[in-house]
Amino acid sequence: MNRRTFLKSIPITALIPSLFAEEKNAAADILSDPNELICRNKFDIALSLKLAGRPINEIIIEIAKSFIGVDYAAGTLETSGEERLLVNLQTLDCVTFFENSLVLARCVKKNRMTFEDYKKELQFVRYRSGIIDKYPSRLHYTSDYFYDNEKKAVLKNITKELGGTRFKKKINFMSTHPDSYFQLRENPEFLNTISAQETEINKRPMYHIPKSYVKRLASGIKDGDILGITTTVKGLDCSHTGIAVWQTGKLHMIHAPVPGLKVQITEIPLWKYLMKIKKDAGIMAARALEPKV
Repeated sequence: MNRRTFLKSIPITALIPSLFAEEKNAAADILSDPNELICRNKFDIALSLKLAGRPINEIIIEIAKSFIGVDYAAGTLETSGEERLLVNLQTLDCVTFFENSLVLARCVKKNRMTFEDYKKELQFVRYRSGIIDKYPSRLHYTSDYFYDNEKKAVLKNITKELGGTRFKKKINFMSTHPDSYFQLRENPEFLNTISAQETEINKRPMYHIPKSYVKRLASGIKDGDILGITTTVKGLDCSHTGIAVWQTGKLHMIHAPVPGLKVQITEIPLWKYLMKIKKDAGIMAARALEPKV
């Protein structure tokens, strides 16, 4: 829903204060960061749909659906220089899509809906313990992302309780493929830290639902659950991510797929989608927890 559609969707009496505010801020809007305008638009949607009173998973779904049609862009967080909080709501990859849906939903639930609130929440979710401390402090592996955000009471990894089985695999893709990462090519001193993080990941039991089980176990997954697509690629836990959504009684996924495509809902049920892609092994699932206000 764009801003014009939102304005048409509410009664004219409710628009009067908004219209005066729009006139007052029109000049400022022209000069604003486009990401801030998109952020404000998402919060407008939340207000119009009264999302704050709904469960967090339902808020995630509504925010996620509002991103449908946004262009995919690879490597939106990979830049030169010191690690810093990068905001890009204009184009999304598979991680920044689910991440922004989650972060915006948490802001709505907390009723903290300014651009600064959003950026604080984004840093908290994206980085280990919520602290930016160079490139290795960003949560690069999906299983580690789930683990750290479970410690922060943002998510709960529900894979095992859904019926998941052990995913026995050595995670070391980043340390064994440093040329695939700009920051590791430019800063080889980060490799020791990344390798140490991989060692810690490998100490934890990891679970996934094999793709042949997804259809049978899908009923335990809810709208808004965060999905990591596990992979057969050596050294890597997940190669893709998305958000679970039910349509006509079947589990699908909203995701930012590949370059050249836009954020979309899978045309076929998730289990069929997984079976079509040889390297896909199954799924991990994490459920958003209600944030403490």
